This record gives sequence, C-alpha cells and structure tokens, in this order.
Amino acid sequence: PFTNNTGEQSVRMPKVKQKISGCFRTLEGARHFCVIRTCLATLHKQGHGMLDAMRRAFAGNPIVPAACSP
Repeated sequence: PFTNNTGEQSVRMPKVKQKISGCFRTLEGARHFCVIRTCLATLHKQGHGMLDAMRRAFAGNPIVPAACSP
C-alpha cells in the first residue's frame, strides 16, 4: 500500500514510468532518469522550486543540491 516512506517514494516514480511506457529503452536512459529525479527530489527538500530548477538547468546555470556537490 501507499506510504510516505522516503525509500518507497524514491522507487515509485521509476516504477510508474516503467508501467506507463512498458520499459526503459536502455539501462543508460534509466540511470539518467534516476539521477535527474534524485537531484530534483533533493532540491525540492531544500526548498527550491522545480520549474525554476529545470529552467536554470536548461539555461546552463543549474542549482547544485548540497547532497550532489563534490
């Protein structure tokens, strides 16, 4: 059943994507999807707006989440 468990939430979106489209076309595509979702989830937890974060990323000036920094 649906829960607010953080670990379950992290897995939910790739499973929904897989269910809707049938599969990921490549393993590399699945990895990219997971990296993007992970960084967006981290930015959301840090209080950043998702639309602004994506706009900045596409403009070449991404917000680097604290957890994703080297």
